[in-house]
Amino acid sequence: MRVPAMKFGLALVGLGLLAACSNDGNPDLMNIRSSTPDEFSILPNKPLEQPEDYSALPTPTPGQTNRADATPTADAVAALGGNPDALTSDRANSGEGTLLAHAGRYGTNGNIRTVLAEEDLEYRRKNNGKLLERLFNVNVYYDSYSQQSLDQQLELDRVRNRGVWTPAAPPDPERFE
Repeated sequence: MRVPAMKFGLALVGLGLLAACSNDGNPDLMNIRSSTPDEFSILPNKPLEQPEDYSALPTPTPGQTNRADATPTADAVAALGGNPDALTSDRANSGEGTLLAHAGRYGTNGNIRTVLAEEDLEYRRKNNGKLLERLFNVNVYYDSYSQQSLDQQLELDRVRNRGVWTPAAPPDPERFE
C-alpha cells in the first residue's frame, strides 16, 4: 500500500514541476487568464465605400492597413476635434519640440526600446515569484515592481510644496476616511 502512494506522490510532484516549466521562457508576472473571449479585442471594420475614381486608389501593400481597417486612435482624435494626420507625422509641434530638446540634452540612445526590453526581461526572470506562486498562478506583478513604483501622494505633496499648481490631481482617499 505504501509503494503505490509513493509512486502517486512522485508522479504528482513530477507533473507539478512539468507544469511549472511549460512557459516560453518569458516570465508572466500578472498571471491573468480568462476562459472567455475579450470583447474589446474585436474591432469591426469600417463600412466599405465605392471610390469615386479607381485610379486614385493607393497601391495595395501586403501587411499594411487599408481604407476599411479600423483606426480607433485616429477616429478618437478626429471625434475630439484634433487632426488624425498628426498621429503619423514624424514632425513634432512646438511644445513637443521643446520637450524633446530638453529630454535629449545629454544625448539619446537609438536602440533604447531594445535595451529596456532586455533589461525588463532579465528583471522579470529574477523576480518571477516562488515555485508555489507560479504553480497556482498567483499575481506577483505588484510585488515584483514595488521597489520601482511611485508614491503618488508623496510626489504630489512634493510638487505642491514647490509651488506647482495641480488642479486635476485626485484627492488622497486615505485623508477622507
